[in-house]
Amino acid sequence: MLNAILAWSLRYRSLVLITGLVVAGVGLWSATDMPIDVLPDLNRPTVTIMTEAHGMIPEDVEQLVTWPIEQVVNGATHVIRVRSQSGVGLSVVNVEFDWGSDLYRCRQIVAEKLQLAMAQLPPGAQPVMTPISSIMGQIQLIGFRLPTAGEGVPHADELRAWIDRVVRPRLLSISGIAQVVAIGGQPRELQVAVDPNALRAFDVTLSEVAEAVERANVSMTGGVLEIGAKGPLVSVPGRVRAEDDLTRAVVDAER
Repeated sequence: MLNAILAWSLRYRSLVLITGLVVAGVGLWSATDMPIDVLPDLNRPTVTIMTEAHGMIPEDVEQLVTWPIEQVVNGATHVIRVRSQSGVGLSVVNVEFDWGSDLYRCRQIVAEKLQLAMAQLPPGAQPVMTPISSIMGQIQLIGFRLPTAGEGVPHADELRAWIDRVVRPRLLSISGIAQVVAIGGQPRELQVAVDPNALRAFDVTLSEVAEAVERANVSMTGGVLEIGAKGPLVSVPGRVRAEDDLTRAVVDAER
């Protein structure tokens, strides 16, 4: 059999040569069009959920954030396994689906389940699905350090605000970066310290103070001021930007 194949190949050497060149050309063309990765994708379709829980220790993150998310996604359609990691102020939940599941459909299923978990999560904890990226997409840690002492040294919260406002948007604008998570410090916020004696003296409840703070942090539009055929747009900026803006909030004008 082998001798017959060799004899046929030698007899029709031109045909064999042309066939070999065609096969080699198709292979080269396929290689240039083939997606390249460090390792082939051998994992099931996976959706990753990341939730920031600022100021929480790992035990609280696991009980208050990770566990409720795991409960709602465990019974989702085609879910095979749910894995999670809970760290300082961060929860990561990986939801693995069955082979052949459409990844975009899987993300839609997870998004629907996350709506059920929102009512059980602590205030400020907002779960988000990470973008679709390569399985070899690893996490690179970048540290920012402040001097221990000295005049004009910024506070850790000021450093965190600068990272959220400047560093994070610039990193996300770089091609190939899927997500940037800032850990450490506290997000910039204004805290309202309520005096119980003042509440009793003015007959004001704590809920009324909270509603006044919420009303003071709203921007509204006034439409268009009609002056002839054209008019300027009217805007009423009401977002709180500094402490003085919050101190002008009115709780009750009749008391």
